[in-house]
Amino acid sequence: MTAIRPLQATPAESVVGAPRPAGRPEQMPASGPTGAPVAQGRPAAPPRPQPPAVHHVVLCVNAPAMAASGPDGQLRGHGLHGFYRNGVRVVARMELRLGGMEPLPLQGTQTSAAQARFLGAVRLPGDLDPDPALTVERLRHADGVETVTVRNTGARPARLPLEIALGTDLGPVAEIAAGHRPPDLPGQVQSAGLRWAGPVHSAVVSAKPSPHAVLAGAGVLRWDLEVQPGARWSVELRAELESAPGGPRPPGGRGTGVPLPWAEPEVRSDDVRAALLVSRSLDALGGLLFADPDRPTDLYPASGAPWRFGLAPADALWAARLTLPLGTRLAAGTLRALARRQQLAPAPGRVEGLLPGALRHGGPELPPTCTATEATLLFVTVLAEAWRWGLPRGEVAELLPAAERALTTLREGLVDGFVTDLSRPVEDRAAHPVAARAEVQAQAHRAALHGAELLDAFGRPGAEDWRNWAAGLRGRFRERFWIDDLSGGRPAAGLAPGGQPLPAVATSLVHLLDTGLADDGGRHESLLDREQTRLLAQRLVAPELDSGWGLRTLSAKSPRFNPLGHRGGAVRIHETALAIAGLAEAGHENEAGTLLEGLLAASAHLEGRLPEMYAGEQRTPGCPPVPHPAACRPAAVSAAGAVHAVFALAGVRPDVPGGRVLVRPASTAPLGELELTGLRVAGEPFSVRVSRIGVAMVEEASADLQLVAR
Repeated sequence: MTAIRPLQATPAESVVGAPRPAGRPEQMPASGPTGAPVAQGRPAAPPRPQPPAVHHVVLCVNAPAMAASGPDGQLRGHGLHGFYRNGVRVVARMELRLGGMEPLPLQGTQTSAAQARFLGAVRLPGDLDPDPALTVERLRHADGVETVTVRNTGARPARLPLEIALGTDLGPVAEIAAGHRPPDLPGQVQSAGLRWAGPVHSAVVSAKPSPHAVLAGAGVLRWDLEVQPGARWSVELRAELESAPGGPRPPGGRGTGVPLPWAEPEVRSDDVRAALLVSRSLDALGGLLFADPDRPTDLYPASGAPWRFGLAPADALWAARLTLPLGTRLAAGTLRALARRQQLAPAPGRVEGLLPGALRHGGPELPPTCTATEATLLFVTVLAEAWRWGLPRGEVAELLPAAERALTTLREGLVDGFVTDLSRPVEDRAAHPVAARAEVQAQAHRAALHGAELLDAFGRPGAEDWRNWAAGLRGRFRERFWIDDLSGGRPAAGLAPGGQPLPAVATSLVHLLDTGLADDGGRHESLLDREQTRLLAQRLVAPELDSGWGLRTLSAKSPRFNPLGHRGGAVRIHETALAIAGLAEAGHENEAGTLLEGLLAASAHLEGRLPEMYAGEQRTPGCPPVPHPAACRPAAVSAAGAVHAVFALAGVRPDVPGGRVLVRPASTAPLGELELTGLRVAGEPFSVRVSRIGVAMVEEASADLQLVAR
């Protein structure tokens, strides 16, 4: 599959085989005083529809399906409301009335990533008692099943009609993301429900028990209820999508009975927020799992719901890497799925060995980044680290040719000694140079060292060449990427063509701390020396970047700072998690603890379910984080990043091929006593307990591993 590259930078990564995401605030066109877009020399274009906000939506996700409504449970066809499957809105409206009245909303909450519960109340007509006699419970599953239960707790029978008004537009989520609302389709009576037909898809809603009346023109199912005191009555509604035969086969979800591709850990800590954050994050990640249609046993995570509900290679690799302590099955499935999509045959305008990916918006002060470059480099790292965690040698060998192709792409990707956009042909890079970003150099340096380890271990040539290549990049980076200032200096976020440093202070610099897992559980050498790392650690926890809820994507001192900017000041969870892990591993544990406290504080306000991002507003006592209206909820990298931030404190660093596992916890013990059970090293259970003074004790491990503490 060829790389997906739009003509201009987009702030969110495209997904393979899924709709384009909604626009971000930075992507909106320039506007005049009235807010309408303006253009020189021609009439103003009509205003763009407003993309729907999702920060207040109750969203249930179970790939490839999802459901969204307000907290009252009513699907009103507004914004994102509806049941979806494979990117199509199956039902847009499902509005319930009892005795002609909408139930008074009492509560609407997620019970898991895939399910939600809504509770409402109705007073019986003519009832003098001020307490409602009837409750209406709606149990919703993302797969399109909803159970409605009416309970009568009053003293007399309830005789009244239940009506559920239904409708749909069969609209693609891409149009809905852009703020468009297609017209509703006419309904037809079918068996125990209604049916709507479109050019490509049809939708059916069936009910059990069957309704007493079906009004196709109004789209209403009606039951005449008589519920005795103390009794209840229930109906199950099922929404299904029918597709025309002969079309492409969409990816499915994790099938019934198929286990999760990771162990289910148990977290016990003095800080109770940690256990809730880990369990809710893994629940969210489980709702994003797709099965590769080419090999249904290979599972990979979608980027996020609702806007990037498909395969985004870089995001999938990040999620697989950050959950390696729970096993290698997700990494193996993701790597195999992406190896099948790697560009193989050279062709004009194509780069052999590249993984799919789009340009990603870089914010107001930095150029865009190429997610194809990020994914291609990350492929090598995930394979090497999965091997260290215990991915069987035969599976590694099967994927090694794809890693070698990725390394070949990297070897040919230098411009002026640095890596830029690997997706562009070599001659185009030289003729039209673009900025070299700091995090891309860190990812390339790590991939080269990981690639050298794989080549050595599997008897392939070229390992020493890659180590020399990495050493050369390290020297060039330290010479040309450092900016001296009154605070002691900082890394440049990038180099413009010609070598001018880009002085932006952004969270992309946290990638310089992510040096990767090496042999014997060690760390690879960083692009920064020890003193430069210390200065970066101080910069990260300073108020200009640390909002108190996590790291802003751009310094608050920047004149272009926007707390809702996707790359211009919002807090992105996984970058803060990478900073926590990298700082702890580099010995800057107090700074890591400061950032971890911010994430945990935010998670406490959000019931343990961290979104893709939230606003970079400064933390204020008593106030929750300000939501971002376009954030994916859930997002794979934020869910996996939250898990990684907690697990990193235990300092478990295995080298299964070498028969060793190093345990080096954070000596400051920011969570107090921490016990992790249910981890997986070498495919076997692994449990570790860290005391309040930062001393680790391994309580369960494979007998084939030598335990090392430092």
